[in-house]
Amino acid sequence: MEQAIKVLIYTHAFFGGVGLITGIGSIIVPKGQQLHKKMGKLFSIGMITSSLISLPICSIPKHQNVFLFLIGLFTIYLVLSGNRALTFKRKMKSDLIDQLISGTMLFFSLIMISLGIYCQFNSTENGILFTFFGGFGLFMTIKDFVFYATISATNKNWLSKHIGKMIGALIASITAFIVAGLGFENLIAWITPTILGTIYIIYWNKKTERKVPKTIKIRIKNQSDS
Repeated sequence: MEQAIKVLIYTHAFFGGVGLITGIGSIIVPKGQQLHKKMGKLFSIGMITSSLISLPICSIPKHQNVFLFLIGLFTIYLVLSGNRALTFKRKMKSDLIDQLISGTMLFFSLIMISLGIYCQFNSTENGILFTFFGGFGLFMTIKDFVFYATISATNKNWLSKHIGKMIGALIASITAFIVAGLGFENLIAWITPTILGTIYIIYWNKKTERKVPKTIKIRIKNQSDS
């Protein structure tokens, strides 16, 4: 049994490493080019596979870790939602898959917040981490539903949504490497990548807002006139 668990852990680490390397590579290479798209696909495969494998590992006796289990679900949500954001380049309405992805994460975010509050009242370890990441997940899923409700010809901010979610998944990969790979399990190691990554996301959101193509502006004007 332990041998099988080791194989799972090594496989999880391998795909996590693939996600980490290709994720960093995808933010270095120019956006929109073929190399960026290929790295993005490898990043998505690596992160989803690694996270899926982490779920049974965190459920096995002697390896049980509720927090890492929920973080694995959070990572899957970020990658799936980040890739789904690209579909809004062609469509102007969310579908059942979009709603299901965001709704599932909303549910688990509430669980994380509840566990965080419980842990803090009972002085249990990782209480603040449950609250922090649960609150972050709740914020992101609420933004999803606001986006779904307000999307229109003048509000197709799919690019910033894609960037935010994919960088969020990369943050999870970097955090896992620091905590599990390097062995730094303190509060600073858990939270710092998220803080720095959020600053980077804000930077890119501001940058994409300033670069609205003229063709989109013309299309929006024509649709409003008709």
